[in-house]
Amino acid sequence: MYGLLQLINSIYNMNKKLLIFGSTGLIGSACKRHFLNEGSFDLLLPLRNEVDLLNAEQVQRYFEANKPDYVILAAGLVGGIQYNATFPADFIVKNLTMQLNTFAAANAAEVKKLIFFASSCMYPKVCEQPMKEEFLLTGPLEQTSASYAVAKIAGIQMAKAYNQQYQTERFVALIPNSVYGPNDNFSPEKGHVLSVLLARFHQAKLEDRPSIDLWGTGEPRREFLYADDLAAAIGFLLDKSNIPLPLNIGVGYDISIKELAEQLADVVGYKGELNWDAAKPNGTLKKLLDNQKINQMGWKPSTSFEEGIRRTYNWYLTNETPHECLSTSV
Repeated sequence: MYGLLQLINSIYNMNKKLLIFGSTGLIGSACKRHFLNEGSFDLLLPLRNEVDLLNAEQVQRYFEANKPDYVILAAGLVGGIQYNATFPADFIVKNLTMQLNTFAAANAAEVKKLIFFASSCMYPKVCEQPMKEEFLLTGPLEQTSASYAVAKIAGIQMAKAYNQQYQTERFVALIPNSVYGPNDNFSPEKGHVLSVLLARFHQAKLEDRPSIDLWGTGEPRREFLYADDLAAAIGFLLDKSNIPLPLNIGVGYDISIKELAEQLADVVGYKGELNWDAAKPNGTLKKLLDNQKINQMGWKPSTSFEEGIRRTYNWYLTNETPHECLSTSV
């Protein structure tokens, strides 16, 4: 039955255009893989030098010239705790600007749907677990990522406001939990915890280091979503109506950062000691999404965490490391 529905959707969407902003990044590249494999859309995959989302006129002209039917806004400024704390003005101004420009152009073009990605960091720092969509704005934010969170909260309200004023379901706001996978950012300045730890363990293994120092206590817990599962969820939702706004998307379970580090070290093959620096910030102690709404709609992720991190490491070895290091595999 599911295969028949896919066939019907493919025929229905034939020659329709799907625009993906940020198609070289983590989420955007997963969406590109998913929809190329599905073959049901003509894909528009502009790079930054083709259309600058910070430039309203360029964005408007691109929509007018290319006339997309669907839009996935996977572009944005993202980063870890330290990067958020160092550049808070950039995080709020650039993300708000990209959202404003893209939403306005998409609404003027009357696209069928625009998929916007919010963030689990929008939930209060101290929040009942698992976090239901209704818990947004019920308490203070984690301050290390407040600027980014406020920009994303504004994006959700923007989606609601456009839908209300123009009597449409055009704008869809999704809240994925910590996404990882191929094309993630593995730099210590801009990457998130999983990608940064994976890269650090790989380097420590190459250097045969006896130990590695890690931030915090290792006690905070996080939920990790493989990027290709998120892309599959978007494919599932793209032609749906009455989508709750916003909508959580996660896997339904979390692990501690200590457990994460141990699993990543095992996948990489790093045997050294892990030293935790409790003087460094932990961030929010727990961020587990309540995924009942999307599960009840009929979607669940298909990639186990073990398989996801192995795929991510294999991609990292092929794409992010010097050629002479490529002999290592899992």
